[in-house]
Amino acid sequence: MPSFDVTRSRFRLNDDEVFVLAQLATGQAVPAPMAPAAARLRDAGLANEAGELSALLLPLMKTLVQPSVIISLEAGGRQGTLHHGLLIGDDHVVCHETWPGEEEAEYRLVEPRTVVWTLADLVALRRSGEAADGAEEVVETTTGVLEAGFAALEKAASTPGADERTLVAEALRAAGAADATVARLAELAVELRSNWRMTAAWQGRQDGAQGVVARAVAAWDCGPLGYWLRELPAEPLAEGGAPAGSPFRLRRVAAKRIWQELTALLPDAAELTTA
Repeated sequence: MPSFDVTRSRFRLNDDEVFVLAQLATGQAVPAPMAPAAARLRDAGLANEAGELSALLLPLMKTLVQPSVIISLEAGGRQGTLHHGLLIGDDHVVCHETWPGEEEAEYRLVEPRTVVWTLADLVALRRSGEAADGAEEVVETTTGVLEAGFAALEKAASTPGADERTLVAEALRAAGAADATVARLAELAVELRSNWRMTAAWQGRQDGAQGVVARAVAAWDCGPLGYWLRELPAEPLAEGGAPAGSPFRLRRVAAKRIWQELTALLPDAAELTTA
């Protein structure tokens, strides 16, 4: 059931409900299969029988329908993959966040001047003790080797009493990982809290032609083992991901570097053009 919190300008909505709101906001008919979602919105007081939206929704819908910049975050972990993001409009900024196992996402207005802080919060950026000294470390393997390690980790997680690190290391070695990287890569896989990729896209000019311009950054949050930028495979990834034999490279960095990468995703005024 959709719901809202007036005190913080936030709404809980599922995908069907967002679609219906977008249809109503742009004066389009709601398709018959979306009738249950439309009914739920009316019951929650977010729309009326005439298809008019509650005034509470106006800043949110104006931004959802006409964003200048779309920032999407795909964050994978042991509970599956979650999708969060930020929509930056002319007057407002909307943040949306999902929750493991829930169909609804929370949409809330955020202060435009806090965009980078909000992005940092979406990836749970914290000071990392191990990487705080600025010392960098590189771990290299292939995508196929890494997938073998994660398959072993998933199996170990469902086996009571299993030694995850040992099983992952064995799988990495069997898949062809170099002896020098097996132990460290197994540590990182076991400690991995979030494997995320953030992409910013907007209408601009690239190579002299107008179109969609995008920048992306990917990283691992390995908790006590710090933050690791994923340098290879390079973004943007082709649809379907990288082949098994593709080089895979992680570089340990301080939290400050992650902050810098998030800041660099955002376009400046000169990069934005009217679509």
